[in-house]
Amino acid sequence: MEEGAAGGRRAVVNGPCATCGEEVEYIYQTETIPYFSDILIVSAACPACGYRYTNTQMLQESEPVRFTFSVLSSEDLSVRVVRSMSAILRIPELGVEIDPGPACEGFVTNVEGVLDRILSVVEGVLVWADGEERVRAEILKGEIDGVKEGEFPVTLIIEDPTGNSAIVSDRAMKEPFAPDDRCGA
Repeated sequence: MEEGAAGGRRAVVNGPCATCGEEVEYIYQTETIPYFSDILIVSAACPACGYRYTNTQMLQESEPVRFTFSVLSSEDLSVRVVRSMSAILRIPELGVEIDPGPACEGFVTNVEGVLDRILSVVEGVLVWADGEERVRAEILKGEIDGVKEGEFPVTLIIEDPTGNSAIVSDRAMKEPFAPDDRCGA
Protein backbone atom coordinates (compact mmCIF):
# COMPACT_ATOMS: atom_id res chain seq x y z
CA MET A 1 0.00 0.00 0.00
CA GLU A 2 1.12 3.51 -0.74
CA GLU A 3 0.27 6.74 1.06
CA GLY A 4 -2.69 8.59 -0.50
CA ALA A 5 -3.19 12.33 -0.94
CA ALA A 6 -5.57 12.69 2.02
CA GLY A 7 -3.42 10.67 4.39
CA GLY A 8 -5.20 7.43 3.56
CA ARG A 9 -3.57 4.38 2.08
CA ARG A 10 -4.07 3.08 -1.44
CA ALA A 11 -3.44 -0.25 -3.14
CA VAL A 12 -4.17 -1.35 -6.69
CA VAL A 13 -4.79 -5.03 -7.39
CA ASN A 14 -5.40 -6.46 -10.86
CA GLY A 15 -8.16 -9.01 -11.23
CA PRO A 16 -10.85 -10.21 -13.61
CA CYS A 17 -13.94 -8.14 -14.36
CA ALA A 18 -16.97 -9.71 -12.69
CA THR A 19 -18.97 -9.31 -15.91
CA CYS A 20 -16.70 -10.00 -18.89
CA GLY A 21 -13.51 -11.45 -17.37
CA GLU A 22 -11.16 -8.78 -18.79
CA GLU A 23 -8.41 -7.66 -16.43
CA VAL A 24 -9.27 -4.53 -14.43
CA GLU A 25 -7.70 -2.60 -11.59
CA TYR A 26 -9.41 -2.91 -8.21
CA ILE A 27 -8.52 0.11 -6.09
CA TYR A 28 -8.52 -0.21 -2.31
CA GLN A 29 -8.36 3.20 -0.63
CA THR A 30 -8.64 4.02 3.06
CA GLU A 31 -9.92 7.42 4.15
CA THR A 32 -10.41 9.03 7.53
CA ILE A 33 -13.75 10.71 8.15
CA PRO A 34 -13.24 13.26 10.94
CA TYR A 35 -15.11 12.49 14.17
CA PHE A 36 -16.29 9.19 12.79
CA SER A 37 -14.15 6.31 11.54
CA ASP A 38 -11.67 5.13 8.99
CA ILE A 39 -13.34 3.63 5.93
CA LEU A 40 -12.24 1.40 3.08
CA ILE A 41 -13.40 2.30 -0.42
CA VAL A 42 -13.14 -0.46 -3.02
CA SER A 43 -13.73 0.47 -6.65
CA ALA A 44 -13.22 -0.86 -10.16
CA ALA A 45 -14.27 0.15 -13.66
CA CYS A 46 -13.96 -2.11 -16.68
CA PRO A 47 -13.08 -0.23 -19.87
CA ALA A 48 -14.12 -3.24 -21.98
CA CYS A 49 -17.76 -3.71 -20.87
CA GLY A 50 -18.49 -0.69 -18.65
CA TYR A 51 -18.96 -2.71 -15.43
CA ARG A 52 -18.50 -0.56 -12.33
CA TYR A 53 -18.10 -1.58 -8.72
CA THR A 54 -17.90 0.65 -5.66
CA ASN A 55 -18.31 -0.23 -2.01
CA THR A 56 -17.48 1.38 1.31
CA GLN A 57 -16.85 -0.36 4.60
CA MET A 58 -16.14 0.93 8.06
CA LEU A 59 -12.88 -0.39 9.40
CA GLN A 60 -14.41 -1.31 12.73
CA GLU A 61 -16.89 -3.94 13.82
CA SER A 62 -20.41 -2.61 14.04
CA GLU A 63 -23.92 -3.75 14.81
CA PRO A 64 -26.94 -3.10 12.59
CA VAL A 65 -27.65 0.62 12.71
CA ARG A 66 -30.28 3.15 11.70
CA PHE A 67 -29.38 6.81 11.20
CA THR A 68 -32.12 9.43 10.97
CA PHE A 69 -31.38 13.02 10.00
CA SER A 70 -33.81 15.91 9.54
CA VAL A 71 -32.81 18.07 6.58
CA LEU A 72 -34.24 21.42 7.64
CA SER A 73 -32.26 24.00 5.66
CA SER A 74 -29.87 24.36 2.75
CA GLU A 75 -26.98 24.30 5.26
CA ASP A 76 -27.85 20.67 6.01
CA LEU A 77 -26.96 19.72 2.41
CA SER A 78 -23.27 19.59 3.37
CA VAL A 79 -23.72 16.88 6.04
CA ARG A 80 -21.57 13.84 5.22
CA VAL A 81 -23.33 10.60 4.22
CA VAL A 82 -21.63 7.20 4.06
CA ARG A 83 -23.67 4.40 2.51
CA SER A 84 -22.41 0.85 2.18
CA MET A 85 -23.78 -1.39 -0.55
CA SER A 86 -25.88 -3.24 2.06
CA ALA A 87 -27.79 -0.18 3.31
CA ILE A 88 -31.36 0.89 2.65
CA LEU A 89 -31.74 4.61 2.09
CA ARG A 90 -35.09 6.35 2.29
CA ILE A 91 -36.62 9.80 2.30
CA PRO A 92 -40.26 9.23 3.31
CA GLU A 93 -41.50 12.72 2.43
CA LEU A 94 -40.37 12.18 -1.18
CA GLY A 95 -41.59 8.59 -1.35
CA VAL A 96 -38.01 7.50 -2.08
CA GLU A 97 -36.62 4.14 -0.98
CA ILE A 98 -33.38 2.75 -2.37
CA ASP A 99 -32.87 -0.89 -1.50
CA PRO A 100 -29.58 -2.73 -1.91
CA GLY A 101 -29.34 -5.03 -4.90
CA PRO A 102 -26.83 -6.56 -7.30
CA ALA A 103 -26.02 -3.19 -8.90
CA CYS A 104 -25.96 -1.27 -5.62
CA GLU A 105 -22.91 0.88 -4.98
CA GLY A 106 -21.60 2.18 -1.73
CA PHE A 107 -20.58 5.84 -1.62
CA VAL A 108 -19.30 8.70 0.48
CA THR A 109 -21.00 11.99 -0.31
CA ASN A 110 -23.15 14.59 1.41
CA VAL A 111 -26.92 15.12 1.62
CA GLU A 112 -26.84 17.16 -1.58
CA GLY A 113 -24.99 14.33 -3.33
CA VAL A 114 -27.72 11.89 -2.25
CA LEU A 115 -30.35 14.25 -3.67
CA ASP A 116 -28.35 14.61 -6.89
CA ARG A 117 -28.22 10.80 -7.29
CA ILE A 118 -32.00 10.62 -6.89
CA LEU A 119 -32.45 13.58 -9.24
CA SER A 120 -30.39 11.89 -11.97
CA VAL A 121 -32.75 8.88 -11.83
CA VAL A 122 -35.78 11.17 -11.94
CA GLU A 123 -34.36 13.05 -14.95
CA GLY A 124 -33.82 9.69 -16.67
CA VAL A 125 -37.47 8.85 -16.08
CA LEU A 126 -38.51 12.20 -17.56
CA VAL A 127 -36.79 11.24 -20.82
CA TRP A 128 -39.15 8.31 -21.50
CA ALA A 129 -42.14 8.62 -19.18
CA ASP A 130 -45.54 9.98 -20.05
CA GLY A 131 -48.88 10.31 -18.34
CA GLU A 132 -49.04 9.72 -14.61
CA GLU A 133 -45.39 8.56 -14.36
CA ARG A 134 -44.18 11.77 -15.95
CA VAL A 135 -46.36 13.93 -13.68
CA ARG A 136 -45.02 12.12 -10.58
CA ALA A 137 -41.41 12.51 -11.79
CA GLU A 138 -41.95 16.25 -12.41
CA ILE A 139 -43.44 16.65 -8.92
CA LEU A 140 -40.53 14.76 -7.35
CA LYS A 141 -38.02 16.90 -9.28
CA GLY A 142 -39.72 20.03 -7.92
CA GLU A 143 -39.71 18.65 -4.38
CA ILE A 144 -35.97 17.85 -4.60
CA ASP A 145 -35.32 21.40 -5.81
CA GLY A 146 -37.34 22.64 -2.81
CA VAL A 147 -35.22 20.55 -0.42
CA LYS A 148 -32.04 21.97 -1.95
CA GLU A 149 -33.36 25.51 -1.50
CA GLY A 150 -34.28 24.83 2.14
CA GLU A 151 -38.01 25.21 1.46
CA PHE A 152 -39.08 21.58 1.88
CA PRO A 153 -37.80 19.73 4.98
CA VAL A 154 -37.26 15.98 4.69
CA THR A 155 -35.95 13.10 6.76
CA LEU A 156 -33.01 11.06 5.50
CA ILE A 157 -32.92 7.52 6.92
CA ILE A 158 -30.18 4.95 6.40
CA GLU A 159 -30.59 1.42 7.76
CA ASP A 160 -27.59 -0.86 7.47
CA PRO A 161 -27.58 -4.44 8.76
CA THR A 162 -23.76 -4.44 8.60
CA GLY A 163 -23.39 -1.17 10.50
CA ASN A 164 -21.12 0.18 7.74
CA SER A 165 -23.10 3.33 6.94
CA ALA A 166 -23.46 6.67 8.69
CA ILE A 167 -24.78 10.20 8.63
CA VAL A 168 -22.03 12.29 10.20
CA SER A 169 -23.72 15.08 12.16
CA ASP A 170 -24.31 15.90 15.80
CA ARG A 171 -28.02 16.12 14.92
CA ALA A 172 -28.20 12.67 13.33
CA MET A 173 -30.01 10.15 15.50
CA LYS A 174 -28.19 6.83 15.66
CA GLU A 175 -29.92 3.75 16.99
CA PRO A 176 -29.54 0.00 16.74
CA PHE A 177 -32.17 -1.91 14.82
CA ALA A 178 -33.05 -5.44 13.83
CA PRO A 179 -33.03 -5.83 10.02
CA ASP A 180 -36.55 -7.32 10.19
CA ASP A 181 -37.65 -4.21 12.18
CA ARG A 182 -37.28 -1.83 9.25
CA CYS A 183 -38.63 1.70 9.54
CA GLY A 184 -41.81 2.03 7.54
CA ALA A 185 -42.08 -1.72 6.91
